[in-house]
Amino acid sequence: MASYPVQRTVRAALAATAVLALAGGMSLPQAVADPVPPNASEALKKYNELSTQAEKLNEEHLRAQDDLSRAEGELDRANRDLTDAQHAQDLLRGQVDLLTEATFEGARFNQLSAILVSDSQQDFLNRMSALGILAGENAEAMDGLTAAVDKANDAARRATEAAGNANKAIEDIGRRKTALDEQITEARDAYRALPESERDALGDEGFTGHVPVPAGQAGQALAFALGERGKPYVYGSNGPDSWDCSSLMQAAYRSVGIAIPRTTYGQATIGRAVSLNEVKAGDLVIYYADQHHVSMAIDGIRAVHASTEGVPVKIQDIESIGPINTIRRVVG
Repeated sequence: MASYPVQRTVRAALAATAVLALAGGMSLPQAVADPVPPNASEALKKYNELSTQAEKLNEEHLRAQDDLSRAEGELDRANRDLTDAQHAQDLLRGQVDLLTEATFEGARFNQLSAILVSDSQQDFLNRMSALGILAGENAEAMDGLTAAVDKANDAARRATEAAGNANKAIEDIGRRKTALDEQITEARDAYRALPESERDALGDEGFTGHVPVPAGQAGQALAFALGERGKPYVYGSNGPDSWDCSSLMQAAYRSVGIAIPRTTYGQATIGRAVSLNEVKAGDLVIYYADQHHVSMAIDGIRAVHASTEGVPVKIQDIESIGPINTIRRVVG
């Protein structure tokens, strides 16, 4: 697992830029603070803990759905192979039956009878050649039938295995969905129990002004994500009115014609890995040892992400979101 130390030179440069901007009367967009500060109430800390657990279960549930889709695809392919093999088996079995019958009918034409009934040496050779061809075709058809039977049996085995995998995935999804529903309910109850002042602080949208983005697909994907600021986080949501962390990233890249996985686990494997020192706009930043959260980098300091229920899509300091696990560059 890679670690990402703070890039002192970049932060120093940003600080210097901030000083110059303030001296010139300019306003500089600030990174949003962590929604759960160290001095938060016990109720807020409990809510944050529960919502983090719910988010993790949500991503695991989505991964289980992906596993089910793959298993169902394997089952469909295996069933198609089985049908094709059985059809080929039936055709070849009929061919073998016809050739066997023809061979039996022509069995009296052995070498001796061929000599006795042949009008000439050439006629004898023609008869023997025909018998050889018939026997060869029969043997070839038998070989083909054997191969078709083996293929059908292999397809049946794979279909059975794929069906078992699909059933296991269905059972896994059921267990995860039950756990997820319980966790979400508990997190929402904890949110409703918060003082109004803390709910208002969680709901702060942060900086909503214009953020310049670079040209190209990564920049346009970032523009999409930034355009969703203020929309709520909902576990398992796929937009367009609400998001979870990974669905926002998927939709952002889909908007520029790039397909990426639905889950944080899948997103943690795409493109190529880069360090925090190399981070560029549009890079996906994956958090925590179990990779259950993701944001999109704006630059080396800030990122935009869907945080958790009760917290809108917003800009936040990259490292304040959580411990960085990996950063993936989707484009370039």
